[in-house]
Amino acid sequence: MLKKLKYGAIALTSAIALLAAWGFIEPRFLNREEEVAQIPNLPASWEGKQIGQLSDFQIGLWGDNSGTARRSVEQMIEANPAAVLISGDFIYHATPNPTEEIETAVSIVQPLVEAGISTYAVLGNHDYGMDSKTANPDEQLASDLATALEQAGITVLENESVAMQIPDSSDPLYLAAVGSLWADNDDAAAALSEIPEGSPRIAIMHNPDSFELFPANTAPLAVAGHTHGGQMRLPNSPQWSWLRFTQKDKVYADGWARGYGAAGNNLYVNIGIGMSIVPVRIFCPPEMTLFTLES
Repeated sequence: MLKKLKYGAIALTSAIALLAAWGFIEPRFLNREEEVAQIPNLPASWEGKQIGQLSDFQIGLWGDNSGTARRSVEQMIEANPAAVLISGDFIYHATPNPTEEIETAVSIVQPLVEAGISTYAVLGNHDYGMDSKTANPDEQLASDLATALEQAGITVLENESVAMQIPDSSDPLYLAAVGSLWADNDDAAAALSEIPEGSPRIAIMHNPDSFELFPANTAPLAVAGHTHGGQMRLPNSPQWSWLRFTQKDKVYADGWARGYGAAGNNLYVNIGIGMSIVPVRIFCPPEMTLFTLES
């Protein structure tokens, strides 16, 4: 009996050690997710076009995942979508001097612009220096990051919309962009206010909890990040994950957040590239996403 217990303890210890080691390896993998999104009143010129999404680079965390972030951009350029949406948290801890982290984050995404791909972004809580909901937002940090991204050709949006265009067509696809929830700066009404009624649109936000602010039939495709799919979890189970029980956000999803939000709205939560607190992912590899648009 004692021998069985001894061997069982050794096996359990070995399994835990292997799982911990794997946690440092898994972030170097990259999943390419391909989804279909139906957009009411989508112009014929946009039919079949792709929109890419990247999220949560978290540059500045010790042992961060900048190599995978760069590969995600390289693969996005190879896919050549009509536009790329980046749903925030470019940086992680970037104080007292955020210059290096900002420069690294910009260098990662700038090749998208150089490749001629229209790229749009919102900021996340870490871009405001917020590692908890009760922290004070660092408006200067967010402004410095936004300025650097804009100078690199990335369109940074905050509670506003933009009419996205593609070559050889005057038909717009509107993008409604919501600011950071933790910074108390998410205003879906403002983001939607200048979009003509009935116009085709998609939405972007950092925190998926902001999705519930959208009235019915105003966000047929919305994209978010923030939750990392739980980061360390049971296989395919973001609701049974480390971040789920430590951060206590409302929404955790690996992909589509089924049954959440108002009628006619659909939210996709990208599990991101980087990590929080520790540079480990378990059963939750980094992700880049491509949405093929249908009317």
